[in-house]
Amino acid sequence: MIRSDVPGSFAWGVFHERHPELVRQVLDALPYGPAQRAEVERLLAESITGVLEPPAESAHDHAQWLAWGEGLWGRTWGEVPFLWAESYFYRRLLDAIGYFGPGAWQGVDPFAPFKNAELAGAAVDDELAALNKLDGLREDQRAEVLLSSALWGNRADLSFRITSTGGDLAASDLLADDSAAFWAEVRRASGGRIALIADNAGRELLPDLVLIDHLLAGGLATEVVLYVKPRPYYVSDATTTDVLLTVERLRASSSGHAKAVGRRLWQAMNQGDLSVRTHEFFCAPLSFHDMPADLRSELAGVAMTILKGDLNYRRLVGDRLWPPTTSFGETAAHFPSPVAALRTLKSDVIVGIDAATVAALDGTGEAWRTSGRHAVVQVNRAG
Repeated sequence: MIRSDVPGSFAWGVFHERHPELVRQVLDALPYGPAQRAEVERLLAESITGVLEPPAESAHDHAQWLAWGEGLWGRTWGEVPFLWAESYFYRRLLDAIGYFGPGAWQGVDPFAPFKNAELAGAAVDDELAALNKLDGLREDQRAEVLLSSALWGNRADLSFRITSTGGDLAASDLLADDSAAFWAEVRRASGGRIALIADNAGRELLPDLVLIDHLLAGGLATEVVLYVKPRPYYVSDATTTDVLLTVERLRASSSGHAKAVGRRLWQAMNQGDLSVRTHEFFCAPLSFHDMPADLRSELAGVAMTILKGDLNYRRLVGDRLWPPTTSFGETAAHFPSPVAALRTLKSDVIVGIDAATVAALDGTGEAWRTSGRHAVVQVNRAG
């Protein structure tokens, strides 16, 4: 089980380097008052040098978090599972800035300035214009491009970029490629319902939505269910508001292809062919092994689930230091439907990589598990 109490580890860096920078950016982005700012600073200090304190008894989710944290309260943050502690940090951050209210700041997304700036940026204009090139491609080529775009779009994750040194990501390498199995599973399920559990908003959500349009417009799915977070989470994770803003960005584009995609998605939502759903569990500090019965039943009814991003991957296989050669199929077999993971590597967890590839990567001296330069497309058919 990965924890954040190992100095120099990736998880340690999240709490000691990434979170302090995140807090600075959050407090700079919106004009929070002295009380809110003090609460955020107190949370930061507690998460580094203090012990876990449960939410106030008056909190709407007090009982739920007491249950989720049974046996953990009073421990240092580094002693508990990294996934749990990281999730709880974001829950507490929302509390500190007044998101849960009552008050004027209730429901105000602290990460909206970052997400909105990215969505309005020139880079998105270029990406929307590039969609026009899809019209000249064969069907198989278009499918390949759209899957690749949805995969590598994850590199735009704002949380990852907070402490990333940048650099040329064009050299990134696909370490496991089940793309053929992905499309075979889609074709096998043709005419059925497909779920996509989103990760980030902004430049990642755009190619996700274009891929969804391809599935619907091409008859590869009769319905797509897009799952998002019920509230702001992990800096850039997508909410329903982010989906609506992104669809509107497509509809307002000067790119003919992008505009057509946006219009089709809007119509698909009107008709119920594309539905946006959420569940409180998507902000839980737990892996998908612990899904509640109602969410498990929903996902058991789909032909395939597409999981986007690093966090969903950690929750799928378990946030552990698996040997990289561990079978993806075995670690994902608990999931209630056939599942495809589209993930760029930004944390220590990885499975399903052959021994020769692991040896070659380890020999480079690169922090290949966390650099964002490598990716996987992995499919498990048994749901």
